[in-house]
Amino acid sequence: MSDQAGDQLGDQAGDQLGDQAGDQLGDQATGSFVAHRNLLFTVAYEMLGSASDAEDVLQETWLRWVKVDLAQVRDQRAYLVRIATRQALNRLRTMKRRRETYVGQWLPEPMLTAPDVAEDVELAESVSMAMMLVLETLSPTERAVFVLREAFAVGYDEIAAAVDKSPAAVRQIAHRARQHVDARRPRKRVSQRETRAALASFQRVLETGNPQELLDLLAPGVVLVGDGGGVKRAALRPIVGADKVARLLVGGLGKNNLPITVAPTVVNGSPALLVHLDGEIDGIISVSVEDDRITGLYYVRNPEKLNRIETETALTLR
Repeated sequence: MSDQAGDQLGDQAGDQLGDQAGDQLGDQATGSFVAHRNLLFTVAYEMLGSASDAEDVLQETWLRWVKVDLAQVRDQRAYLVRIATRQALNRLRTMKRRRETYVGQWLPEPMLTAPDVAEDVELAESVSMAMMLVLETLSPTERAVFVLREAFAVGYDEIAAAVDKSPAAVRQIAHRARQHVDARRPRKRVSQRETRAALASFQRVLETGNPQELLDLLAPGVVLVGDGGGVKRAALRPIVGADKVARLLVGGLGKNNLPITVAPTVVNGSPALLVHLDGEIDGIISVSVEDDRITGLYYVRNPEKLNRIETETALTLR
């Protein structure tokens, strides 16, 4: 065999080996992304409160992930979380500006979730409507640090790499965010059974329109927040106080001439009510409960936020 032929065979063998190695790395990248997809979605959703934006973050994470030299990556899960966090932070800063022009109150996008989410107490609490609203009061960096540390138990060094801060700064941010959230979160954890019981009573009120039964169910300082997004009718500001909330609800039921049906469901790991108006989906009602009385009512009517209430979304903290 001539030297030239030998060189050609060597080049061909090298190309084949290179192609095989590239295919293996590509398969590894795909496999790792798929294995951690639900985790990455949950991270992005808890940071953004929007399932559609969380899906966009996953797409952006994938496009960056396939360009990474996996041979240099020690912990693929941590690296993926880092990419997703950075993309979510960028999007969250944009969303903050976008929400300044949002019509009326903004509520997180509700998602139908599987029974295993409700059974995981920590996960259900972290994605509950009440907690997601508390997270809205944090700055983007505070929210990222709090979510990664408190919900996903990510180490300070890893969080620092994700948010481009020093570990010492991250510890301070985490402490400040934790104090902020603790001051605003529900005083005690409420069981799924208690929430279901309150919702069952509220469902009866919606069906009967009994004002006294409604007043007995509402806490004196109850807050009603509606999100119509400028598409559906909803109060532009929160309604505070049992009397005002009861008048609004009973008055609204009295004025409505279309048939209303209400059915129990589970969104964001917690019991909720799915409302149909004249056979069409009208919205999702979630509640906060303390001492068997409703302290918060959250009614999402914006049609753009009701795309995930009929098909289950998988969530995980691991």
